[in-house]
Amino acid sequence: MSERILIVDDEKEIADLIELYLKNENYSVSKFYSAHDALGDICSTEYDLAVLDVMMPDINGFTLCRKIREKYNYPIIMLTAKNEETDKITGLTLGADDYITKPFKPLELVARIKAQLRRYKKYNSSSSNDDEAVITHSGLTMNVKTHECFLNEKKLVLTPTEFSILQILLENKGGAVSSEELFHRIWKDEYYSKSNNTITVHIRHLREKMDDASIIKTIWGVGYKIEK
Repeated sequence: MSERILIVDDEKEIADLIELYLKNENYSVSKFYSAHDALGDICSTEYDLAVLDVMMPDINGFTLCRKIREKYNYPIIMLTAKNEETDKITGLTLGADDYITKPFKPLELVARIKAQLRRYKKYNSSSSNDDEAVITHSGLTMNVKTHECFLNEKKLVLTPTEFSILQILLENKGGAVSSEELFHRIWKDEYYSKSNNTITVHIRHLREKMDDASIIKTIWGVGYKIEK
């Protein structure tokens, strides 16, 4: 069964173009030109990923993203206006996994979607060995097999991207991992700019959810690490 993708964008030409490219890749697509119409469908349809435009006249993409995150952890990619850094940070803070700026190349969006789906399927797979599936560290317990994470027995509700970042850091306990390496390993994208603050926002969100900024340490000029 092919993955089902939700597209919500009030610009008909853009939504139609995304749908065309995704159907050419054999994805199932549900398309809405209104966030209000999409809201009524989200709870009744199982999705594997959502592509949401930020600026829509009835309900904006941020509100839709927040509604999705109340119940679901599948990847969300936000479509933002060019150079609107505030939109990017807001979307990531609300639980989006990635963003792409308009105008964009459809093939780039398709590549981002594929990368997100690969990671989502990987962390929802039951193929891991039980001994390898659980990572523990100083009150943190991460089960890669079930995609669950607990801190001092309290469940952390993490997006796939947050889960991936935390897993990489836990697997490299004691060693610093640069933002660039995290970006490449998570997004499989060779185009990384030092001005890209995607990782920084996700790290901040992780710290807020753990209610403890000391677990993930910032190594200035290098990256991030979790002490052994």
